[in-house]
Amino acid sequence: MATTMFAKPIWAFDRKDVAMRQALAAGWRRVDLWWERLQEDGNAALAAGRKREAIQAFRLAHLISRWLFDANDPRRAAGYANAAFAARLSGAERRAERHYAKARRLWANAPAFLETMQIRPRARSSLFHLRMEVKHWQTYQANMKTRLNRFLSETEDALEALANREPSPHRLYARWRGEKPAVFDDTRKLLSASLLIASEGSEPADLTGLSP
Repeated sequence: MATTMFAKPIWAFDRKDVAMRQALAAGWRRVDLWWERLQEDGNAALAAGRKREAIQAFRLAHLISRWLFDANDPRRAAGYANAAFAARLSGAERRAERHYAKARRLWANAPAFLETMQIRPRARSSLFHLRMEVKHWQTYQANMKTRLNRFLSETEDALEALANREPSPHRLYARWRGEKPAVFDDTRKLLSASLLIASEGSEPADLTGLSP
């Protein structure tokens, strides 16, 4: 059923899809952007109270990450986390517990991904900023990794809380739009894995209020 709902916007090739063309030009695969968009759709549906749509989006994104992403890719851990959230929405708490446990084990690989990931230069508003970035590129990368490491720690805290049916101690999806990189590199993959984890409605009382 999920495939039917998302097949047209997700799988179809659209020549007007500028973001997809940019992603492919940067070395991404189509599945990389499909995964990100499915997680965005799932979180947006969840925020709007559309439980069924959220479940379908999270489950399909999980299949993509499970089949097509490496075990040390943090998006695979995020896929398990949102599959766990979908299971909880469906009332399958034992499955949710297993998926959260798997997500936490896989998230332990995220620091290794951080150390080896590729960071692309950011678009700057002036030639001066671009030159400064090139001149101090090593310092820029070190500062970026320090900042991203804080995201990893916050997401680890969130996964622990969600596994215990507690609210996330950090804002996740609510920060995604402001933190979403404009470039298609590994920082975008890491941030999407960190911030697109479903957390709203993690309290049992809130789950029952979502519409089917």
